[in-house]
Amino acid sequence: MKRIKSFDSSHKVLYLIATPIGNLGEFSSRAIETINEMDLIAAEDTRNTGDLLHKFGIKKPLVSLREHNEIEASNKIVEQIKEGKKVAYMSDAGYPGISDPGYLLTKICIENDIAVSVISGSSAFINALVSSGLPTDHFYFYGFLPVKDGEAKEVLDDLKVRKETIVLYESPHRIKDTLQKLLDNLGDRYIVLQRELTKINEEKIYGHLSEILSLDFSTLKGEMVIVIEGNKGEPSLSEEEIIEKVNFFINKGMSKKDAIETTSIIYNIRKNLLKDLFK
Repeated sequence: MKRIKSFDSSHKVLYLIATPIGNLGEFSSRAIETINEMDLIAAEDTRNTGDLLHKFGIKKPLVSLREHNEIEASNKIVEQIKEGKKVAYMSDAGYPGISDPGYLLTKICIENDIAVSVISGSSAFINALVSSGLPTDHFYFYGFLPVKDGEAKEVLDDLKVRKETIVLYESPHRIKDTLQKLLDNLGDRYIVLQRELTKINEEKIYGHLSEILSLDFSTLKGEMVIVIEGNKGEPSLSEEEIIEKVNFFINKGMSKKDAIETTSIIYNIRKNLLKDLFK
């Protein structure tokens, strides 16, 4: 068991600093003050972070900590913190560790009794979730779906049965393909597609997947967040599989009514949907 107080001066500290997701006004005075106190800034992309700091008149030594060097860079940073250097980590937009590097650095710091203090800011998925109009009491954030179709299908099979509101990230060049995969695997769910959050072209598109797939996708630019309604009793089986299950029970000697009732209970499928399939 460990007990570490972030503001106890006897502990070394790593600062995780949330960066603007668009509007520079999101960068808090506390974030700027903390950065000015640092000896070193670790960054997902040193060029992007350097440009951001330049806009606020800040110049600091930068080191790269990205997905492909996270373990090696994290160990080096831990050693520098142990030596007494003040270090912060910044990803390109939003919070470190949320669909960005930062998790391993945080983990290694904790293992070395280094306190981890977060400087709050904006988060794309939180902004999108709370403005979606979909339930926010329970939600499931996944991030980016896998690129490979087979891996994406496995994820979507899991997401299909979740009752919580679901939040995904997506890039503009993949958005049409991802929405089609969602329709094919989750059914025609109601979603809120949000893009360019906090920027001048911020847009929220409300509708069912089939409606949004009819859009001109050349009009959709910028990084996107997809907020998806949870499972409201939709079957986790295809129509063909449902019919097969009902027929299985009928072939075992059940009446059609009892077969529908049994299938409804076992597979959590609404009776009305089953009745519509067997009219």
